[in-house]
Amino acid sequence: MEDLKQLVKDTVEKNKVAVFMKGTPDMPQCGFSARVAGILEDLDVKFASVNIYDDHPNILNNLREVYGWPTSPQVFIDGELIGGCDITMEMYESGELQKKLGVKA
Repeated sequence: MEDLKQLVKDTVEKNKVAVFMKGTPDMPQCGFSARVAGILEDLDVKFASVNIYDDHPNILNNLREVYGWPTSPQVFIDGELIGGCDITMEMYESGELQKKLGVKA
């Protein structure tokens, strides 16, 4: 359990953008994860991803415990939890995500 908490902490702290998702960016296993990966790919943003199903099946419980966010995907930018798919999409559509990531709209 502590190993998973450390993995979460390391992933969030060592990557500008980290996404804990169902599946992988190439093979998302839910529509929400696919949308988030698609947005980041559309913006040409490199991001670390952790497959909460295959890589670490108990990691979602750790994410909920540490960050208090109940669903996946969970998107982190510069160590800060941004939220899930809906919030990421809203930020993308408003241009706020692009500003936060330092990319052009």
